[in-house]
Amino acid sequence: MLDAQTLADRYVAAWNEPDATRRLEAIAALWAPDAQTPRGAGGRRGFGALGRLTLGSSERNGVRFRAAPTARRRGDVVTFRWEMLLAGSDAVLASGLEFLIVDDDGQILVDHPFVPRSASIL
Repeated sequence: MLDAQTLADRYVAAWNEPDATRRLEAIAALWAPDAQTPRGAGGRRGFGALGRLTLGSSERNGVRFRAAPTARRRGDVVTFRWEMLLAGSDAVLASGLEFLIVDDDGQILVDHPFVPRSASIL
């Protein structure tokens, strides 16, 4: 059974992963191979676009991400709030919402991020 909070924590861990190989492995474990990627990745299918999108995004901008402890699942939908923090600090710079559609194995099929303009760091 898919635990929504575990999925949320794994999701933000992929964005925070500094090692490119481990980051791509985390992305491959989370997203279905033909998943619909976020608009920032061009809305293309496949998680290859995510690898390019996340490549050094948090390191480059001096931020890190964390999932708020309120992830929920209903059927094939998982929602969670995330926070963008200044690296090395608990100061929240921005927050947003992820709306995910997952398959029976818990892999992400569709990712609909709701990101405030102030959090647009990529």
